[in-house]
Amino acid sequence: MRWASALATSTDDVAAIDAALVGLAHDLDTNPADVIFAFASLHFIPHLAHLAAQARAIWPDVRVIGCTAAGSIGGNQEVEHGPGLALTAASLPGVLIEPFHILHRDLPDSDADAEIWRQALGVEGDVQRHTVVLPDPFSMDPQRLITGLEGASPLGVVIGGLASGGEKAGEHRLIIDDAVHRQGAVGVMLSGNLAIDTVVAQGCRPVGAPMFVTRCRRNLITELDGRPALEALQSLVDSLTPADVRLAREALFVGLVMQRDQQTYGLGDFLIRNLIGADTKSGALIVAGRLEVNAVVQFHVRDAAASAADLDRLLKRTQEGALRRAAGALLFDCLGRGAGFYGAPEHDTGLIRSELGGVPIGGFFCNGEIGPVHGRAHVHGYTASLGLFRPRLDS
Repeated sequence: MRWASALATSTDDVAAIDAALVGLAHDLDTNPADVIFAFASLHFIPHLAHLAAQARAIWPDVRVIGCTAAGSIGGNQEVEHGPGLALTAASLPGVLIEPFHILHRDLPDSDADAEIWRQALGVEGDVQRHTVVLPDPFSMDPQRLITGLEGASPLGVVIGGLASGGEKAGEHRLIIDDAVHRQGAVGVMLSGNLAIDTVVAQGCRPVGAPMFVTRCRRNLITELDGRPALEALQSLVDSLTPADVRLAREALFVGLVMQRDQQTYGLGDFLIRNLIGADTKSGALIVAGRLEVNAVVQFHVRDAAASAADLDRLLKRTQEGALRRAAGALLFDCLGRGAGFYGAPEHDTGLIRSELGGVPIGGFFCNGEIGPVHGRAHVHGYTASLGLFRPRLDS
């Protein structure tokens, strides 16, 4: 298995694409590219068909999967503004590559059985498949799609990001070989001699103490620890330091404990969801996620220090295993995690490179990041979702 990554930033788009492909071929040496992941700023839209044709001129059987991106990651660089095309090529011997494009109207029900989902995705056979998926946020329900992908292959990893760069429906592009779509989702399912290890850094830290949800309805928390939810939250805010009060006023999040049988909770034990608002009349809190009675929640805040520390902690925890075995990596980074947030460019990729060494990294800044927390994939915000690709240890 061999990976390579390149970044084109020239305004001479066709020449920049050709140069990036030549660079990939050089880094792959004599290994053929089996799949190329492409993440392109809107500047490159007129030349996306050229990308697939030129890639096949070098590697006749290569598959190309990608989408538009508000910022591109490749060639050990991040480009958050201006022209950018990140290309990441993988030579994957012993891996079956099955690209797909699906529209929202063609999604089966979330609880449809695995075979119905496999038919919708155009794949056959009950084998372990890992999936890289790139939905359009304007025309696809990504969580419903993710649920179906996991149902189609329960032991597989689902990772990816929502296309970015556009401001309204129809402005994004989804790439699958020569075809360029404006709606739905594209992706690739990978099976055989491949494993994907994941690092999903949600970038928050807990404040206050965990609480039990004692009354709720769908995404409304009406009581926490037997008190009106808004009253409980106000008591929490009153106990915070002035600095954390400022963070809570700017962006407060709710962490949902994923393992119901846990007795103690720490960083990484929560699925972070947005706190959308509050109903002052009823005292209920509105959360971007479904709640259950007796679930444990804890409020979280986010700043650059907490975000950096979370990613660093997860990378160091992973280092002795997956990081040392990775052949290549894809990073799906939130639009809100760039230089404007950290105060310096290339923070997340720099931190990852410090652990990965020379392993090629590609990816983009997303409208939402997809990756697993405690074994189930979710759509996240403000998150760095990293996939580490390697051969299977049992192959």
